[in-house]
Amino acid sequence: MRLIPAKFLALAGLLASAPVLPALAHAPKTGSHGGPQTDAGPYHVELVASGTTLELYLRSHADQPVTTAGFKGTAILVVDGKPQRITLEPQGDRLTGTSPVPLPAALKGAVQLTGPNGSTASGKLN
Repeated sequence: MRLIPAKFLALAGLLASAPVLPALAHAPKTGSHGGPQTDAGPYHVELVASGTTLELYLRSHADQPVTTAGFKGTAILVVDGKPQRITLEPQGDRLTGTSPVPLPAALKGAVQLTGPNGSTASGKLN
């Protein structure tokens, strides 16, 4: 009887779990405030639209709130087939911005963040 080397068994185990690994790394699709949520670098970002107001909530990958002091951001959303660029500024526990047009409940686009230390992160909403 021939034994299979351990490195081949380890590789086989890794390949078998590969389809599961990406699912574990992503944020839930809906955040705690009811908006769509995605990953942006070391954060989960949740966008909530109400009329022309856009709110962005930050959470760590450990699902802890992140203070928004010193952050700035830009949301580039597709509204009625056209891109809308919304500047986001810290306001309490979130970043907020105002759109020139009413925002749909189902948001699509991208978010770009700059942290207090100058680091950047981005995330895409489908």
